[in-house]
Amino acid sequence: MKRVFVALIAGSTLLSATAVAVPPPEPEAVQTITGRGFGHGRGMSQYGAQGAALAGRSAKTILDFYYPGTTVGKATGNIRIQLRADTTDGVRIAAVNKLRLRDLKTGKVYTLPKASTRNQWSIDPNGEHGAKVSSYNSKTKKWTLWKTLTGIGQFEGPAVISLILPSGKVVGYRGVLRPADLSGAHFDTINELPLELYLRGVVPREAVTTWKPAALQVQAVAARTYSVFHRNRSTKRAYDLCDTTACQVYGGYNDEEKTTNAAIAATAGQVRLYKGKPIMAEFSSSNGGATADGPVAYQVMKADSWDSYPGNKNPNVTWTVTRTSSQLQSTFGVGTLRSLRVVRRTGIGPSGGRVLTVEAVGSKGKVVLTGDQVRIRLHMRSAWFAFAGVQPLVLDMPTEP
Repeated sequence: MKRVFVALIAGSTLLSATAVAVPPPEPEAVQTITGRGFGHGRGMSQYGAQGAALAGRSAKTILDFYYPGTTVGKATGNIRIQLRADTTDGVRIAAVNKLRLRDLKTGKVYTLPKASTRNQWSIDPNGEHGAKVSSYNSKTKKWTLWKTLTGIGQFEGPAVISLILPSGKVVGYRGVLRPADLSGAHFDTINELPLELYLRGVVPREAVTTWKPAALQVQAVAARTYSVFHRNRSTKRAYDLCDTTACQVYGGYNDEEKTTNAAIAATAGQVRLYKGKPIMAEFSSSNGGATADGPVAYQVMKADSWDSYPGNKNPNVTWTVTRTSSQLQSTFGVGTLRSLRVVRRTGIGPSGGRVLTVEAVGSKGKVVLTGDQVRIRLHMRSAWFAFAGVQPLVLDMPTEP
């Protein structure tokens, strides 16, 4: 047991020294929560697609299952991606031969000097809508203004252009790189490129590259369809999608793999349509054993045995986490918790399916939250969960609705 010695002092004279026993802090109650799936569960389960491919199903069969009532269509063209990883004021790239600068206001194209004399190039803001183009010499360690534009400039020419991120990391991108002409203190970096080349940097980030060809082909069609759906809705914006989980994860040229490139080529241009228009082809890692319904006709709730198909090695089909009593009390905001129970579930899938509502009763009253609200506040993988128990037991937490 820890002991603290306390000295009692009067004026400058030590009167006594006493050993005071300090008890260890009481352990905070911990709630075990079990769950299923990872993500919203709407549309395609990525691990489910792999399970179906392991079962010998074709890409078309898998897509028909996850996007029922849809048909096959074609899409081409370019797509504009906002590169959120690049947060510098301008667009900074590594010098390479045959690099060109396009003045987007006048349409004039300039061939930039050879890479041997200049090591980096940058397009930076200049006034409200203008830009200045500068080069960097690593020997002199100086930037030199090369040209001033009244509009926005664009780097193009080579098959791959290397963007230098604020961290110093260099990432290759196909297509062109340019700043977006938007109001604010800095430029957003935009990568515009053909849709099929864009997918080469998406599919390996959204799927496991060693998966079966059919599963990778399904991911390619879903990602292509998702892209075109958002491209059709973003005509007034400077970009169509971003490169993070807020849109689709996109890593550029550096992430390309032979297996995923082959899947993209095998499904070239293929998208899914509903009533003649590209669908909102949502997907998530794992649905836990049942798809979730959504606001559109092709998002339906039904059991999915492929998500946990033997040999699928799905790490998200089931999971367990723990949360402390203080985390639970903060989540529900009803003071000291007295009871916590799941009130309603969807009724589809193991253990009654995803949670719809949870009721918490505490010293300050009662509150009912949705399953998604609880998922977000407790940072859980999905809204398919159950309260499994407390150690030490201090709360009454039924697991049934």
